[in-house]
Amino acid sequence: MSYTALYRKFRPERFEDVKGQDHIVTTLKNQIAAERIGHAYLFCGTRGTGKTTIAKIFAKAVNCEHPVDGSPCGECRSCRTIAAGASMNVIEIDAASNNGVDNIREIVDEVSYSPAEGKYKVYIIDEVHMLSIGAFNALLKTLEEPPSYVIFILATTEVHKIPVTILSRCQRYDFKRISIETIADRMRELMEEEGQQVEEKALRYIARAADGSMRDALSLLDQCIAFHYGKTLTYDDALDVLGAVDTEVFSRLLRAVLARNVTDCIRLLEEVVMQGRELGQFVSDFTWYLRNLLLVKTSDKEGMEDVIDMSTDNLSRLSQEADMVEVDAVIRYIRELSELSGRLRYATQKRIMIEIALIRLCRPQMESDTESLLDRIRALEQRVEEGIVVQAAQPAAGQITAAAGAASVSPPKRPELPRAIPEDVKKIVENWPGLVGQTSMPMKLYLKKARLSLGGDNRLMIVLEDGLASDYFLKQEGNREELERLLSEFSQKSIEVNFQASRGDRDFEENHVDLTKIIHMDIEME
Repeated sequence: MSYTALYRKFRPERFEDVKGQDHIVTTLKNQIAAERIGHAYLFCGTRGTGKTTIAKIFAKAVNCEHPVDGSPCGECRSCRTIAAGASMNVIEIDAASNNGVDNIREIVDEVSYSPAEGKYKVYIIDEVHMLSIGAFNALLKTLEEPPSYVIFILATTEVHKIPVTILSRCQRYDFKRISIETIADRMRELMEEEGQQVEEKALRYIARAADGSMRDALSLLDQCIAFHYGKTLTYDDALDVLGAVDTEVFSRLLRAVLARNVTDCIRLLEEVVMQGRELGQFVSDFTWYLRNLLLVKTSDKEGMEDVIDMSTDNLSRLSQEADMVEVDAVIRYIRELSELSGRLRYATQKRIMIEIALIRLCRPQMESDTESLLDRIRALEQRVEEGIVVQAAQPAAGQITAAAGAASVSPPKRPELPRAIPEDVKKIVENWPGLVGQTSMPMKLYLKKARLSLGGDNRLMIVLEDGLASDYFLKQEGNREELERLLSEFSQKSIEVNFQASRGDRDFEENHVDLTKIIHMDIEME
């Protein structure tokens, strides 16, 4: 026996089984129960939201011999015949391939014949916007005054293409995109019936990737299960099959952009390409990640789990990143990536276009709009805070004097500094807030929350929050060296720093000595 796709196998047979369209289901059930059935309906909405499914259920309900609260019983002869696709009373027409005047004239001729059995003849015309102008005109009169036993149900994804004369003759029902929670709940029910184990995180991701379409969600789920048949479907498996990227990669990419590090951005993109990820999906998901960041930045953080489909850990990381970036910068990133998504659909060199976009994000001086100008000013302020002198352009080669030409271009070697002693450590602790203020983001953010203690050989120990802060120094060697260089320049001694992760204030107090409580900190606030 051939395999039946999930979206066909579990297509709802009763109104009660339809998910996410309660406003439409309730109205249609009430009409059937009160016998106030219209002659023409227009179902419009995005793909996979249940337009054709509800149309078929409605066709069964109006012909059902024993309807229950406006819903078909599913047991009578009429219901079974319609469900099997053998009923002469339900005629489905695909307007995409039957869009001519002659096709509609056939319908007009058939309408004059009453149903052989049952109460109504129901014509379901799918993708009705594909009909030609002549076909619409041929349908117009019959649609306005059909026989009492005829019902027209028109379904479309592009309602703006339908003539006003048709719209005015129909009861219009707008199908909403189905929420992520509703799609995930439905998939969970079906997987329990199928006996298939699926991680909750995988279901949530597939539901979000479906973009409000139940049919798309079940098709993606079907694809993932087929690839990992007989095994528990994990979140990583779903990412592999759908060519998507974990949110941790987006966090790394955002931090590289904020640091204006083009090299790291290109390396991250190289990783994504080598993993075989779909680049269009990568850009769309990164745009969605920035959308979540913008919501966290501009909204009350309490209750954001209900608005943003993200775990508590990822939301905590997103909150940290929200403190590192300004609203106008995020808006610029989203605008740039949204425009890129539109261009990628028809591009042959997707990778190159994404690389150019990443360079533009890191180099706001390439743009002239308001958001880019603010980003450039912010970058200049940051360099001034770090003590980097912004030099004027160098004179042309012919203008260099002989004295300047004779000068050595290589910088003088710095003398080796003596090792620090506890007194130097004390000096650093006393001036710690000012030293932290000289660092750049995100180092400044992490060091503000750090605690100071003593390590081996009377070295300065910096105790950091376990997680992003500790990983920044312990797993990225260049960041440690940058901090040690800053402290050495301040004290004029060779400073070596020990780093350690802590799980909170209690853990710190039990295992470390807090130098800030021992040493009197005489700080002048500027």
